[in-house]
Amino acid sequence: MDTPQVPVDILHWVVAVLPIIVLLVLLVPLRWRAPEAAPVAMFVAAIVALVFFKTPWHTLTVAGGKGVWDAIFILYVIWPALMLYQVTKQAGAYDALRKGISRFSRNELFIILALAWVFSSFLQGIAGFGAPVAVVVPLLIAVGVKPVYSVAFGVLAHAWARFFGTLGVGWLATLRVTADEAGHNHFDVTRAAVESGGLILISCYLGGALVVYLYGRWAAVKHAWPLILILGTILGVGQMLTAIFSPELSTFLAAAVALVALYPLSRWRRYRDPITGIPERPAMAESVIGSADETAPVMSLGWSCLPYIVLPVVTLSALLIDPLNDQLSKWRVGLPFPDVTTGYGVTNAAVDKYSPITVLTHPGTMLLVTTAVVWIVYRARGYYSAWGRVAGTERLGLALLTDAIPASVPVICFLVTSRILDHSGQTLTIAHGIADVAPPDLYAFVASVLGALGAFMTSSSTASNVLFGRVQYDVATLHALSPTAIIAAQAAGSAYGNAIAPANIVLGTSIAGIKGQEGAVLRLTIGWTAVVLVLTGIATVVLVNV
Repeated sequence: MDTPQVPVDILHWVVAVLPIIVLLVLLVPLRWRAPEAAPVAMFVAAIVALVFFKTPWHTLTVAGGKGVWDAIFILYVIWPALMLYQVTKQAGAYDALRKGISRFSRNELFIILALAWVFSSFLQGIAGFGAPVAVVVPLLIAVGVKPVYSVAFGVLAHAWARFFGTLGVGWLATLRVTADEAGHNHFDVTRAAVESGGLILISCYLGGALVVYLYGRWAAVKHAWPLILILGTILGVGQMLTAIFSPELSTFLAAAVALVALYPLSRWRRYRDPITGIPERPAMAESVIGSADETAPVMSLGWSCLPYIVLPVVTLSALLIDPLNDQLSKWRVGLPFPDVTTGYGVTNAAVDKYSPITVLTHPGTMLLVTTAVVWIVYRARGYYSAWGRVAGTERLGLALLTDAIPASVPVICFLVTSRILDHSGQTLTIAHGIADVAPPDLYAFVASVLGALGAFMTSSSTASNVLFGRVQYDVATLHALSPTAIIAAQAAGSAYGNAIAPANIVLGTSIAGIKGQEGAVLRLTIGWTAVVLVLTGIATVVLVNV
């Protein structure tokens, strides 16, 4: 594969990372809202492409068109997810869930970990593409977690599951971009899968640990450390071992076992009874697990769980029943784009169908089908009228538009920015700039940063691996580093980087009804990301030297 001759001097490297720096500065210290910060970052990326990277307007236009199409893929998750949320909320299901869940366990920290860590990871294993955030964030709010913390938990606790999740799509993308023209990977594929799972253990354990720490600081960690170890081992080690024989199913199977394990763990007195000895609970708005509430819910706990039963059944049926999947997968929609290039030789070939969407197996369709089933059942059972008498009624369409439109603008801008960085060669300058100045061990230490950068830009582990998987492999070969270890670092980064991905956070704040507080969420997740980055870097250095 020929490498374009992009400039890799200090000036071009600095201006290449400038759009990312601008975005972070606007969101975190300056506390801009995502709809305000995202267009500025997009504008900066376009100016840098035109002025410093010899990018013609035609190339910039094509990059923008592809970014909008990429955004549609994500928006087709956001809009159906918001619709499911409104359909569920306006039937009184969240109220019923909040009141009924205390019969499962009266320990609110146990419930929060079960939802934010285990259930979201299970959803990531089968659906992904934002579905865990869309489903779990409202549940966390329903059990009393503050909205900002609910979004933070929703985006980081299941980040470990991103690479092998969605039935292994990130793993399969990595194999595809690192293969030669004959389709062969010149490294030990099984070892790469196991080492990827090994590095991902760091974000797995620390994802659960941060949820506990943010809930109640070190007193909560003291209470929940056995639970973190048990569930983290089932999830992370289970995924790593399953990856030996079935990487595509490794996240789903590990998370399914963890779901089953929740029942016996909930019978353990330590996690069955109300939690005590926690002097501060900064993540909690109110205590609702086990609290007395004389108002009876309009439905039972079982009926309130209907959306979370229907969604996995619909998704697994569409993906795992081969004859059905074969039929549903035939309808693929994509847009044609011409070939474009830059003055530095960064070329993108013409495509008849760019990034085609398999509409009938897309997570958005799974959410729409689930929404339809839930609405029909809840309406037939009279829950909408019953809840309307208790809490009043809302117009479903107005509520959906109020949430969805503000969420759509930043997502489109983020994805357009990503395509501009890619098509102009700025991503290659960033990657090769790091590779050129870093000795082998230092490159191994920062290898996961590229994976995290790709996830930050695209909100997708799969897209990150498509962007940087081949670059990582080539640099590993150039520096005589273990290619499996460097690919594993890319995999780990493409997973944990989703905890700071702006589009993921916008999805969460939209669902939580706190649009404009993306910076507050990012302040909770960025420190965790830095810690995982350092530990992953150290582990990668160890891997390349054993």
